[in-house]
Amino acid sequence: MTRLEEKYTEQVKPSLMKEFNYSSVMEAPKLVKVVINMGVGDAIANPKALDEAVEELTQIAGQKPVITKAKKSIANFKLREGMPIGCKVTLRGDRMYEFLDKLMNASLPRVRDFHGVSATAFDGRGNYTLGIKEQLIFPEINFDKVNKVRGMDIVIVTTAKTNKEAYTLLKELGMPFAK
Repeated sequence: MTRLEEKYTEQVKPSLMKEFNYSSVMEAPKLVKVVINMGVGDAIANPKALDEAVEELTQIAGQKPVITKAKKSIANFKLREGMPIGCKVTLRGDRMYEFLDKLMNASLPRVRDFHGVSATAFDGRGNYTLGIKEQLIFPEINFDKVNKVRGMDIVIVTTAKTNKEAYTLLKELGMPFAK
């Protein structure tokens, strides 16, 4: 059991039960999965860029990513259907808790001029999306080996029914929301 999971079971769950008056422990919202997506637009011209992105995402997530392919052809971008243009990783269980712990306590505070993450990036169904401009904030990434700064999207999927429930869950877990 990871540190964050313990915090969820021992502190967060009881306080959510109190705040939203749930009748059963099973009603309390919990984390389902974390999806990290890295779009690599320059993979069209330079297929090696995708291998680098895959390697970096493997280091960050601790698990091998799936390569995503283009759904539609777009002539202006010289893009054909089925071309590999990105990679994504889905984390569940211990790996998900470990990644979130690392994200909230080590990586996000390393962002330049960091004032907290947006408190409005919820989708109404209890999911939270966060964009990161550069992969260098993760401690695993070796600065000298990075050829190009790449961003990524991190989607945190929870069982919460509303934005308020999801916000409270992430806040209690230690997500640094902007004031």
